[in-house]
Amino acid sequence: MTDSLGWRMKFAVIAPSTNTSVQPEYDDMRPWGVTNHFERIHIPDTKVVDDDSFMVMLNNIRNATLDSVDTAMTMDPGCLVMGMSAETFWDGADGAEKLQKKMEAKTNGVPVVMGSHAVDAAIKAYGGIKKLGIITPYAPVGDANVKRYFEDIGYEVVNLKGLASPSPMQIAHEPPQKLKHAAIEVSEGVDAIIQCGTNLAFAKVAAMAEFWLEKPVIAINTATYWHALRSMGITDRVTGFGRLLEEY
Repeated sequence: MTDSLGWRMKFAVIAPSTNTSVQPEYDDMRPWGVTNHFERIHIPDTKVVDDDSFMVMLNNIRNATLDSVDTAMTMDPGCLVMGMSAETFWDGADGAEKLQKKMEAKTNGVPVVMGSHAVDAAIKAYGGIKKLGIITPYAPVGDANVKRYFEDIGYEVVNLKGLASPSPMQIAHEPPQKLKHAAIEVSEGVDAIIQCGTNLAFAKVAAMAEFWLEKPVIAINTATYWHALRSMGITDRVTGFGRLLEEY
């Protein structure tokens, strides 16, 4: 029998336990008959002050991810969505492909949607985008891997603003006005603005920024959930989160 609430699709979503933005943003985008089921990747809220401490945080996520996938798969999802960002960009395009294959092996072939590939799909949906401005909450080592990924797949990264948020949990504390100013800062001379870091509450900021900057502004949570829906054949248009979910 079909799940009575998730009769169209059950998404399993894995996200760090410190992340308080991705779940409410995905739920706000959820069409009728689609359900989101979150499994937390247990990590401590370590302080991030430099590249070394950023790597401690990233390795904490890496070490706990596969156990979370095992738990998430017990509800028999139609698709696994990675509600995490940095790891999906790590080591460029080759690293993203290796992670995709590793995750799909873990899910026994159940489709896996990752932020890096989702953002690329979103960029292609808009069309005509070559030059990017990027916003992240990361330390420089994280920014470098994001930049490498987009350059590997053929884009020019013109501007990049890393907010260097002080801990994984406190990424969600970055205020909307700060995110607005970051979007303005990276907007000069680019075709589109891309935001990485799933704990930045950027989805609605992106929709507003897209209106007044008059160019695509792609939030990773919007792109990832959009890509998950479209990959699973769900074509509902959702308002309030910019052109991506409204038009494509």
